[in-house]
Amino acid sequence: MPFRLRRQQAAAPPPAQDSQKHLERPSAEEIYEQVANNARQELGRSTVSLIISGLAGGIFMGLSALGTAIALAMLTPPGTHPSGTVEFIAKMFYPIGFIVVIIGRSQLFTENTLYPVALVLSEKRHFWNTMRLWAAVLPSNVLGAFAFACLVSLTHALKPEFVQSLAALGLEAAHNPSSTIFWSGVMGGWIIALTAWLVSGSHSITGSVMIIWMLTFVVGLGGFAHCIATSGEVLVAILVHQAPWTAYPAWFFPAVAGNICGGVGMVTLLEYGQVIYGGDAEAEAVPAKDSEAA
Repeated sequence: MPFRLRRQQAAAPPPAQDSQKHLERPSAEEIYEQVANNARQELGRSTVSLIISGLAGGIFMGLSALGTAIALAMLTPPGTHPSGTVEFIAKMFYPIGFIVVIIGRSQLFTENTLYPVALVLSEKRHFWNTMRLWAAVLPSNVLGAFAFACLVSLTHALKPEFVQSLAALGLEAAHNPSSTIFWSGVMGGWIIALTAWLVSGSHSITGSVMIIWMLTFVVGLGGFAHCIATSGEVLVAILVHQAPWTAYPAWFFPAVAGNICGGVGMVTLLEYGQVIYGGDAEAEAVPAKDSEAA
């Protein structure tokens, strides 16, 4: 079934008396159009711009690991394991990196399992440009995560107990079998792509922040694999000699595969199907709204 996205045209601000009308819940098609327009903007950027933005995104994602690790170290008595309550409180800081990256519009690979893929489904000519974006963003995200890991583990920027807390998080993630990492990555990719979809339908920065915080808190609380956020933790464990270098690719590739499957399969394709097969309902809703306005 063919489907064409409408390019959004610049419009004058709505009159004050119609402000409430423009705050109504957007339809799935309207969110999809916003997602596709975001993708066009990102795909229009040069490779150098994508790499720099991806590098920033990888570094900023370190804030998720950093906030969690510091809270765990401060709330856990020496020589003991963190209690469930302590872990719950610490994971409240996990969304910080996602908030900074998504609101700041830095490139994050898992977001790009939604935006450009959604556009490719309706405009297939963007396929190779999407591959270019992935090829630029994923390595630069990893390089940014490595830069963060070097900063916190090879300098005196952090207290030793904070570094050890970061390394412990990395060891916990890396010691899982590949199948566990993959399926955990499916969950993480699903939730992050869903976050990007809902943020595209949000009317405000405050609403976007709340969406990001609530959903990524679940990612942290569940310990779901995220190929960039968790990279910093695993790389710290390696740099402080608590894990071998082979531990990183053994963890990373199943996490990436899971994130892609979760983001593309459980969000992008399903939402695309919702838009395609929900077109008739959207068309019937428009005359109803117009008659109410009359």
